[in-house]
Amino acid sequence: MGDQNSVDEYLSAPRSYMETLSMLPSLLRPAAAQADRIASLTAYFTIAALLVLTIVIGLLIYIVVRFRARPGDAEPEQFTGNKVVEGFMIGVPTLLVIVFMYLTLDTMADVLPPDSGTQPDVVITGHRYWWEASYPGTKAIVANEIHLPVGRRLLLHINAADVIHDWWVPALGAKMDAIPGRTNHLWVTITKPGVYEGACSEFCGAQHAWMRIKVVAQPEPEFRDWVARKAQVANPVLSASAQAGAAFFSRQPCGSCHRIRGTAATGAVGPDLTHFASRRTMLAGLMENNPDNLRQWLTDPQHVKPGALMPRFIYPKDSINVLVDYLSSLK
Repeated sequence: MGDQNSVDEYLSAPRSYMETLSMLPSLLRPAAAQADRIASLTAYFTIAALLVLTIVIGLLIYIVVRFRARPGDAEPEQFTGNKVVEGFMIGVPTLLVIVFMYLTLDTMADVLPPDSGTQPDVVITGHRYWWEASYPGTKAIVANEIHLPVGRRLLLHINAADVIHDWWVPALGAKMDAIPGRTNHLWVTITKPGVYEGACSEFCGAQHAWMRIKVVAQPEPEFRDWVARKAQVANPVLSASAQAGAAFFSRQPCGSCHRIRGTAATGAVGPDLTHFASRRTMLAGLMENNPDNLRQWLTDPQHVKPGALMPRFIYPKDSINVLVDYLSSLK
């Protein structure tokens, strides 16, 4: 998956029902070292819980059958103070608590080690209702479709621009709150290339359900090539219609919210649009990124995604068409 075409081919390839299910986000299919530790701990908890449940149900059945009342039975003999039974009932749960406390603390120490001030590999910022990723040391900034390298321990810095969000890609490990004014961190060591889905896991407003995450994990050389492309300025506009759209964009207030590197648009409120056309989806996974959907969005944003911060501008149809052509040329 070295470029957008290969990512598109992977996502759009025909699959069986079971293959489609296997792509759904799940912590039981770990694709990172940290997620593997969490999945193992979850398995231990599940096995212990099933064993306890089996023992309790077995004892209930045995007691009901063995000591059921029969006609003519006298009052059963009562007894108290059986130290063996009491020791078993107290000792086994205490031992389980101690064992699982140790396993939990050991997993937390491995998954969430302290940040020693190391420069992050990626900075993730939650917005209503989309995700931004920037790559320190480069000029690459993307929205929602976030690329990460395989086989390298990565430090992610997680923060928020407005309200509390929560970054969670189940196959890659732990959740982490994104809190305004605070930087949290998360370590990720991805072990397998692929496309991994996630979502905001903290209710943040009307479009919380459509604040999706798509992580594309690539081998290191392909990831470096991708970062180099995303660090470049916007491609030159070639067609007459796209040039008209670029001129229209520059005359309108679009640039006060959106950034297109290489142009006068330097806004930081909405998603960076420098390479907008290279994204497979738009609106944080709500729609496929194509001219028809983009035209629908620009015509009436609140109808498409109610509650989004994109205002509705009443533009003539011809103006929207050339604007769509311009944005669709930004690859």
